[in-house]
Amino acid sequence: MSAAQQAILIAGFSGRALAASARRAGYLPLVVDGFGDTDTRAIAGAVDVQPDAVATGFTAARLIPALDALARSSPVPVAGLVLGAGFEDTPGLVASLAAHHTLLGCPATSVAEAKDPAQFFGLLTELGIAHPETRVLAPADGSGWLSKRIGGSGGNHIAVCGRRVSGLKDRYYQKRLAGAAISMLGVVKGRRAAFAFTRQWPSPMPRRPYRFGGVAGAIDLDADLEARLIDIGLDLSVRLGLAGLVSLDFLLVDGEPNLIEVNPRPGASLDVLDDEGGTLFAAHVAACRGEDPVAILTRSWRPRPRAAAYLYADAGDLTVPDIDWPAWASDRPAAGTRIPRHFPAATVHATAESAEAAAKLADQRLGDLAVMLYPS
Repeated sequence: MSAAQQAILIAGFSGRALAASARRAGYLPLVVDGFGDTDTRAIAGAVDVQPDAVATGFTAARLIPALDALARSSPVPVAGLVLGAGFEDTPGLVASLAAHHTLLGCPATSVAEAKDPAQFFGLLTELGIAHPETRVLAPADGSGWLSKRIGGSGGNHIAVCGRRVSGLKDRYYQKRLAGAAISMLGVVKGRRAAFAFTRQWPSPMPRRPYRFGGVAGAIDLDADLEARLIDIGLDLSVRLGLAGLVSLDFLLVDGEPNLIEVNPRPGASLDVLDDEGGTLFAAHVAACRGEDPVAILTRSWRPRPRAAAYLYADAGDLTVPDIDWPAWASDRPAAGTRIPRHFPAATVHATAESAEAAAKLADQRLGDLAVMLYPS
């Protein structure tokens, strides 16, 4: 059955990027997310909005009935369920969802191992993969350490430790390193995989210096470094049982790649690395069905230099005005939506002759959109 004759269930804090990629690949996206932005509604065949999920997480009691209802109402057969951000700290929920719908993504066991700091960083040590010193128990002196929430995403969960640290059961601790951040997107099935690289940057806020700011790609790397990163990606794909779209975040310290984390799901780089045909989404589905994703990507993947950046309501609480949204802005809240200070307001996009130029253009567009949303 072709993609044009099938629907895809999508669940995540924000479903717009996945829905857009699925639509480009020919699927009918059916979305459960926390925002219900106007462009998500325009892309999707149907949307169920669960705004509390962004603050407190998804629950089986609400999410499973919502997905079941979307599947029942679909005018075409449902191929399966793709998960975005919001499930890294709940592998049990992932397992429950997989019992109700065909999961097109990493299994719950992979999520659990990738996001358990003791298991994951123990595996890195076993494999000889460089990484920052990491511990589950709080250090006696927190100077030079970071505190991270287990299963967190988007950078908001990362805090800089003071000298005195109160140990919390849902957090782990990582030695702070200085270096260049590189993210590697992969579409994987065992050792059959394809990878591309992006540069990410933060949008710091008080006490949260690593809040996600934006991403640009694809970037070129030294051939030796690229080969080393790909070897790490392949080894972990096999050991963790990863499937489909995943990402690995590295910090280059004096030329040495240190692995920070693995995200066993589609990430923010989908916005800049996918092409007009939704090839990454098509390859993701193929990989999760046990097919070879490399064959699809080699045949038709044609990404262009792009960047995407988040605009946050950092200027103060925002009531979204009724504006004529520019074509380069997405995740568009409906007019009248109230956005608390420091919460995400929208996403800007840019395409240019290089990833660096696209990043500069995206930064300019952040300012342009802020003026539109804060007219006074």
